Amino acid sequence: MPHSKKRRANEKTGAEIMWECVVREGVEVVFGYPGGANMPIYDAMLSYPIHHVLVRHEQGGAHMADGYARASGKVGMAMGTSGPGATNLVTGIATAMMDSVPVVFVTGQVAAHLIGGDAFQEVDVTGITLPITKHNYLVTRADQIAEVVREAFYIARSGRPGPVLIDICKNAQVEQCEFVYPETVKLPGYQPVAHAQKDMLDHAVKLIEKAQRPIILCGHGVLASKAEEILMNFAVKTQTPVASTLLGLGAFPASHDLSLGMMGMHGEVHTNLAIQNSDLILAFGMRFDDRVTGTLKTYAPRAKKIHIEIDPSEVHKNVAVDVPLVGDLKTVLTDLVPLVDEYDHDEWLKEIRDWKAEADARSIMNWPNDDKLYVPHLIADIWKATGGNAIMTTDVGQHQMWTAQYYALDKPNRWLTSGGAGTMGFGLPSAIGAWFAHKDQEIWAIAGDGGFQMTAAELTTAVQEGANVKVAIMNNSFLGMVRQWQEFFFEKRYSAVNMLSPDFVKLAEAHGVPARRVTKREEIDDAIAWARSINGPTVLEFRVEQEDAVYPMVPAGAALDQMLQRPAKQ
Repeated sequence: MPHSKKRRANEKTGAEIMWECVVREGVEVVFGYPGGANMPIYDAMLSYPIHHVLVRHEQGGAHMADGYARASGKVGMAMGTSGPGATNLVTGIATAMMDSVPVVFVTGQVAAHLIGGDAFQEVDVTGITLPITKHNYLVTRADQIAEVVREAFYIARSGRPGPVLIDICKNAQVEQCEFVYPETVKLPGYQPVAHAQKDMLDHAVKLIEKAQRPIILCGHGVLASKAEEILMNFAVKTQTPVASTLLGLGAFPASHDLSLGMMGMHGEVHTNLAIQNSDLILAFGMRFDDRVTGTLKTYAPRAKKIHIEIDPSEVHKNVAVDVPLVGDLKTVLTDLVPLVDEYDHDEWLKEIRDWKAEADARSIMNWPNDDKLYVPHLIADIWKATGGNAIMTTDVGQHQMWTAQYYALDKPNRWLTSGGAGTMGFGLPSAIGAWFAHKDQEIWAIAGDGGFQMTAAELTTAVQEGANVKVAIMNNSFLGMVRQWQEFFFEKRYSAVNMLSPDFVKLAEAHGVPARRVTKREEIDDAIAWARSINGPTVLEFRVEQEDAVYPMVPAGAALDQMLQRPAKQ
């Protein structure tokens, strides 16, 4: 709203103070949607060097800020108004929380004197988001804003990263007060630890010395801590193979001799066998999620366990460990590497290679061409065309797992997917966010026909912003992963999984996006080349095999090495 009220020197409105602080935090792009309760914030924004992206749905804005944060390593920022604007952000907030992504969310709120009165578009968003934020704030006065914004960005990026929400009452946005920027942040109750205890390090070294079959489990914490180089140093020095969680992919090069690829429910056969037969697990920045461990009763039964983790609440939460090293992963590994000797584990590595060779013999990549479109082949073709260097985002489901399996990553922060929350609709908006972080890089969003429709409206956002993202829709006319479970575990009694979709080519063109449909294998290379040749968003719809399944698969309740493997091609 117009600033007509006379003000003293160094006085600013609450909305102006917010932007003053946000700019000092290094924010350049914000994803959001205006409304009644945040209009003063949007008015004040015009005076600051901020690029605002008008999303088509607040969930899309949340995922864009999330994708920006994952790709850039910076704190993302998304905004919404009160009531439904704020609640539409909730799915994206939960997604960021589960995957430890630093995003600051700012929502408008009704005036402080109206809170609790069921005012128009009033929702208790701080109450709703309390379990899914690292911290949140309700701001009722302008003089609170500077300190709150400073703290919010510090909390979001430090320690174990995560989302922080600031809910700002409308009166606080328009009130005027003296602006004093808080140069320091003082939070006595929040002191992230960097270094692990010395006696715990010594204990870890003794276990490493004794191990004959060690394995490193590389999680998202490696990327969050920027510990890729020191991880490589440790793995090479100790000749320890490295398995990755879904979110840890790219932290250790897939092409390296010590790389085992992905572990867990849809992980590699040899990787899961290595975990189950190991005598020492070194868990680096991962939280022993149920999709990683299989049933806990039989998880890595002969292995001692060393857990490096910055969040002490994750230690012993799912899996009891022998040596907890609580601290920043990069710092702890930097302290640990000089303490360990060089080792060779040739026999162990050969055994793993033999398991891999046996599993590879069953791979779909060795199947003869039957002119059907299988997603693994498509992902491998995209990998080949892009040289494995693209930033890859996905929705959630079968295509997500196939992309994780067949798009081999050698570089970090190029794999953006919803791991913990498993959020459908994540792919397209997170790709747009990643484009704002790296406009010079190739970006592909791999989507299913189900997930894509949840946030398809963001195609117009991509057009308006000129975002150069390539969308590949794997259309099997099913909710694929649910269908797979119903096939395997519900006697193929399909319930609510048959997917009637629009004409995706016409839908894309209606948004102003060039699009093509692919139905034959011989069309794949040309279609990928066509999409890559266009400087702007494009959509490729692939009509893929309808009832293909993701293999390997560890059934729910099964041990990690009790995998269902792809039947041999008849």
